[in-house]
Amino acid sequence: MASALLQSLLDEETLSAVGDKRRATASALLRDGLPRPRDEAWKYTSVRALEQRRYANGDVGALTRSLAAHAFELPGVDGVQLVFVNGAYRADLSRIAALEGVTITPLAVEDVASSSHGSADAGGAESRSDAFQRLNTALVGTCLRVHVAAGVRVAEPIHLVFAGAAAQTDVAWQARTRFELAERASLRVIEHHVAADANAHFGNLVAHYAVGAQARLDLLQIQQASDAATLIRRDTFEVSEDALLSLRTLETGSQLTRHEVDVDLAGSRARFESRGVFALHGRQHCDSHLDIRHNAGATISDIVWRGVADERARGVFHGAIVIAPGADGADAKLSNKNLLLSSTAEIDTQPALEIYADEVKAAHGATVGQLDEGALFYLRSRGIALGVARQLLVSGFCREMFADIKPLALRDHLDAMLSAHLSIEFS
Repeated sequence: MASALLQSLLDEETLSAVGDKRRATASALLRDGLPRPRDEAWKYTSVRALEQRRYANGDVGALTRSLAAHAFELPGVDGVQLVFVNGAYRADLSRIAALEGVTITPLAVEDVASSSHGSADAGGAESRSDAFQRLNTALVGTCLRVHVAAGVRVAEPIHLVFAGAAAQTDVAWQARTRFELAERASLRVIEHHVAADANAHFGNLVAHYAVGAQARLDLLQIQQASDAATLIRRDTFEVSEDALLSLRTLETGSQLTRHEVDVDLAGSRARFESRGVFALHGRQHCDSHLDIRHNAGATISDIVWRGVADERARGVFHGAIVIAPGADGADAKLSNKNLLLSSTAEIDTQPALEIYADEVKAAHGATVGQLDEGALFYLRSRGIALGVARQLLVSGFCREMFADIKPLALRDHLDAMLSAHLSIEFS
C-alpha cells in the first residue's frame, strides 16, 4: 500500500491531467514506494515520518503571496534574479536583464519526463533510491533552462531564489532546472533556499548542469530553509574536457535535508572542486550525498567538507569517488572533518574510494571529534568567556570553506549568517 505522502500527491485526479510518460512514472513510484533504511543509499536517513505526512500538491496562492525583498537579497549580488515562491516562478519579484549570449526559457514538462533517468519497470532498491526524482518527474510544474553560448563569460551571477512562504496548508512543490554552458563559456550561479515565513512545506528540486569543453561553472548553494521544512535536492553535473566545476555549499536550514551531488568528470582534464559545510542544531537532520566518477584521463577532484552538530541533530556525509577504467592519471582527494558539540548529537561519515585505472593519485579521510580543549583553554586564559570561545572555534572551523568567495560583502554576509546560526548553540 502506498504511503500517505504518495497517496496525497498522486491521486487519480492529478494523474488524469498529466501525460502518459509522467503517469507511468507515477505508477512505478506507487508500486515501489519510498526509500527504506535497508536500502544502502538511504541507510542513515529515514523518511518514515515524511511518508506519513499529507501535503497539498502545489500552492494555488503562490503567485499572489506577499514577500519582503530583504528576505532573499544578498549583498554584492545585483544581476539577474529569478524568484520562486513555494515552487512557482514569480516574474513580479524577479529581476530580469538581457545578457548577451544567455537565454533563459521554460523547459517543456514532457521533455523533462522524456529525459529523466531510471526506468518505470526497474523496481527494487535502485528505483526506491530514485523515488524523489521520480516524484519530481511525475509532478514537476516549474522547469527552467539557462543556456550560455560558446565563449560567453557572464560577469554577474544568476541568483536563483527558492522561497518558502506561509500558506493555508502545508504544500509540496516540485521544480527542475537545467544549465548548459557551451565551450569556453563562464557562469556564476547562486542557488538560495530561504524561509520568507515559517512553514513546514516539502520541496523537491532536481537540477542538471552540463559544462562544455574549457568552460567554467562556479556554483554557490545557500540553504537556510524553514526549520520545519523538508528539502530534497538532486544535482547532476557533466563536466567536459578541460572544464572546471567549482561548488560551494552551506547547509543550515530545514528539519530534513537530503542533498545528492552526482558529478561525471566525462572529459580529459576535467576538474571538480567542492567545499561544503553543514551546521545543525535542535533535531535537524542533514544528509549530504556526493558521488564522483572519474571517467576520463587526467581528471581532478578536490573535495573538502566540514560538519557541525549540536543538541540532538544528526549529520550524514557520504563521499564516494570512482576512478573508472581508462581514467589513467586521475587525481582524487576527499576530506571530511566533523565536530560534535553535544553528547546527543550524531554525525555519520562514509568516505569511499574505488580505483579501476593505473597511475592515479587518490586519498580520502574522515574524522569526527570534539572541540580542542587546548585551544579553548588558550582563549579562556586570554579572558574570553567559554561560550564565546567555543563559538569562535566552531565558526573558524566552518568559515575556512568559504574563504575565497567573492565579492567580500557576500562572504561577510555568509560569515554573519553562520555566526547567527551557531550562536543558538551557546549560552
